[in-house]
Amino acid sequence: MSNEANIEEKLKLQYMVIIAGRNLKDRLLTAMSEKKCHVINIIFGRGAVDADFLMDALGLAAEENKILVTCLLLNNKADEVFKMLTDDFDFDKPNTGIAFVVPVENLLY
Repeated sequence: MSNEANIEEKLKLQYMVIIAGRNLKDRLLTAMSEKKCHVINIIFGRGAVDADFLMDALGLAAEENKILVTCLLLNNKADEVFKMLTDDFDFDKPNTGIAFVVPVENLLY
């Protein structure tokens, strides 16, 4: 891969979605800002799935008060943010949070 193509790949955008407990809101916002995430949006939500269903099907405990955090970040920052979520917020442990990215090919404004 040429140096120009490598730079172009790093400058592509990712749309990140994080679902976590509301108690993490302030810490998540601070950490994401430090990692240069852009256009951070917080949506407050409430889990709607029956707790018995979660326990039976997935072995997960239900938590009512959730936040959905979305942001834009550069392609080369995604791994850094995932590492931060694992190291600082224990996202690698059950019932702590979910995070994923979706590539943004085109953006109109």
